[in-house]
Amino acid sequence: MNRRDFLKTSAAATAGSLFLAGSTATAASANSKLNIALIGTWGRALAFTDTISKENVVALCDVDENHLNEAAKRFPKAKTYVDWRKCLEQKDIEAVIIATPDHTHAFIATWAMNRGFHVYCEKPQGNSVEEARLVRATYLKNKNRLATQLGIQRHAFTNFSRVRELIRDGAIGDLRSVHTWGNRQLRRPGYLPAKGQPPKTLHYDLWLGPSPHHPYNPDYFSGRAGANCLQWNMYWDFGTGQVGDMGSHTMDLAWNAIDAGLPTSATAKGDPFNPEVTPVKLHMTFEHPANDWRGPVRVHWHQGGAMPLMSKSYPFVDLNKIGHGAMFKGSEGFLVTNYHNRIIIPVGKRGDLTYYTPRTEETVIPPLGHFMGEWINACKGDLKTSCDFDYGGTMTEQMMLGLVAYRVGQKIKYDGKTGRVTDCPQANELLKRQYRPGWKLNG
Repeated sequence: MNRRDFLKTSAAATAGSLFLAGSTATAASANSKLNIALIGTWGRALAFTDTISKENVVALCDVDENHLNEAAKRFPKAKTYVDWRKCLEQKDIEAVIIATPDHTHAFIATWAMNRGFHVYCEKPQGNSVEEARLVRATYLKNKNRLATQLGIQRHAFTNFSRVRELIRDGAIGDLRSVHTWGNRQLRRPGYLPAKGQPPKTLHYDLWLGPSPHHPYNPDYFSGRAGANCLQWNMYWDFGTGQVGDMGSHTMDLAWNAIDAGLPTSATAKGDPFNPEVTPVKLHMTFEHPANDWRGPVRVHWHQGGAMPLMSKSYPFVDLNKIGHGAMFKGSEGFLVTNYHNRIIIPVGKRGDLTYYTPRTEETVIPPLGHFMGEWINACKGDLKTSCDFDYGGTMTEQMMLGLVAYRVGQKIKYDGKTGRVTDCPQANELLKRQYRPGWKLNG
């Protein structure tokens, strides 16, 4: 059993104790309540309220006072804020949940960890290479006292573990490459024009936060709860399009299986560059060195109509019918999967699968359980989670590096230790974002 499988086994075992009163060794921590600050109280935050209602929600923060007031009805004892910087000054906070727009994730996560708070942060971990690296480095500096979890909650689906087992155990032979993709296509001509004035209940300047100023337009806020990100995440100053959105979830199918660190190179091509809007059609390729159980692999991300090619020998497999999925290519066959289901397609002379021995029922990876519950338990106990900011940070950094390669229009070589592109000075300038005066990333 390797480290990631061990962590999953440990996490699953301890996650059960979170919701079982009276367990022996962990009874004290399991019965205590965590003092939580919820930053961003609408949208994705609504998926958390039932779980965190079992804890002490001591602070609520949202730039929209209407959303803040609705959350306060559920948690009337919590103090309320419109500025997350003020919220993080509250002394009795122990843990922070971040459900804000993408362009503030790295700021709040870093500030919170600097103040000794456990952190659960919705994906992506940052909107640039620099942001992803800083959040990861801050966590690694504090990993012996803080629990973190990146909000890629599909990771808890049992299929993720089954895919990992099959790849790790050689069901398709020696792994050669993996393709991941998403078919969502949202096209925008550019930033929205000025239209009207923000309502008095919306602190629009705080919503913009560190990003450059753009005039108010109500369409930035016209989406339904849980999907309003689609109103703004295609714009460079607010998000990274599908790379940071569904790309975070779908690349996790590959990341969980291949035990990769940072890539040594990145290549990308897609729609013509638009300085305001992220590309819809895009194909990014990353090269990863060998590790202790596999050789070097190429990792691909396809989106917006760009798709991997399936051999004509298998016309019964139509990858276009899989909205978000992954295809692993090995020396003995293919594994094709979406979030919930997978198939193995053996090829070659040994297509009988005799080279592969399935795991026994006793040795499969146990269920992760409740994704946020795992984090809450970790805050109270061993600090171990399945998607901490180390795991999520390297994955996010890779995806953000791909966008840099797309913008410079050439293959770039990358030194993951230093966080620098070694053969393109222009690319190094794009590893970070520009912020409005007065906003500090590492505060």
